[in-house]
Amino acid sequence: MSDTSPHESTNGGTPLPEALRITSPVPLVDIGANLTHESFDRDLEATLTRATEANVTTLVITGADLEGATQAAKLATRFAGLHATAGLHPHHAADWTSELEQAMRELHRQKTVVAVGECGLDFHRNFSSHTDQERALEAQLALAAETGLPVFLHERDAGRRMLEMLREWRDRLSDAVVHCFTGDRETLHGYLDLDLHIGQTGWLSDERRGHHLREFVADIPDDRLMVETDCPYLLPRNLPAKIKGRRHEPALLPWIVRELAHWRGTTEAELARQTTLTAKRFFRIEEVAGE
Repeated sequence: MSDTSPHESTNGGTPLPEALRITSPVPLVDIGANLTHESFDRDLEATLTRATEANVTTLVITGADLEGATQAAKLATRFAGLHATAGLHPHHAADWTSELEQAMRELHRQKTVVAVGECGLDFHRNFSSHTDQERALEAQLALAAETGLPVFLHERDAGRRMLEMLREWRDRLSDAVVHCFTGDRETLHGYLDLDLHIGQTGWLSDERRGHHLREFVADIPDDRLMVETDCPYLLPRNLPAKIKGRRHEPALLPWIVRELAHWRGTTEAELARQTTLTAKRFFRIEEVAGE
C-alpha cells in the first residue's frame, strides 16, 4: 500500500484507453497490487483479464491490515496466478495486539500467503507513533523468522532506523524486499549490503519527486530487482494517454518496465525476464503456466 493511499482517490470501472494497452514480451510478476481496494469492486475480473492481455500473469495482492490480508488470501484462492501477503502497515501500527498477531500467524499458514507484510516504518506521514511502528515491525519480523516466509517491507523517510532494525534481524530472516523504494542512494546501498531485494514502481517517472532514482536505479543488481504497480496508487506519469479517475492497475506494469529498462540501459524483454525470475524465486511461486 502506498504511503499516500489514505489521501488519494481512485475510480474504478473505466476501461483503459487503447493507447495504453501494450503487452510485455515476457510474462511479468506484479509484486504489489492492492486489489482489495474498493475501486476494483465493480470490475475485478475485467481488471485481471486486462492484466493477462498485457502478459502480467502473476500478481501478489498486498495485505496491509487484517481485513485486507484476509480478503487478499481469499481472492488468491479464487483466481489463478494470484497470491497474497499478510501484515500490518505502519500507518495502522497502533492496532497491533496479541490477538492480531495470532490472526496473522494463522493467515501465514495458508498456502496462498507468500510473505509477511506489508509492514515497516513510515516517518513521513506518522499516522502511528514511532514507538508503535517499531513495536509492530519487530513483532512481524519475529513472525517471519518463525514461519520462514519472506518479508514485504514499507519504508518512507525512515531508512536509518529501518537499517538498524534489519541488521539485528537479517540472519533470522529468509528474505526481504523493500517495496516501492523511493529513498536515496545511501539508503539503497544499505539495503543491498543486507542482501535485500528492491521493488520499483512508477515513482521513477514522476518528475515532481521520483527523478532522483534515475541516477542510481542501475545500481540494483539484476537478481535483486522486482517490479510492481502498487495499484490503484502511483499511476505512472510517462503514459501517453489520460485515464479517467486516474486509477492504476496491473495491466500498466509494462509501462513501468519500459521506464526502468531505459534508465538501466537494458531491454524491456531482458528486464521482464530477470524480474520475473527473481520474483518467482523470492515468493517461491511455481512456474507461470505457458512460460
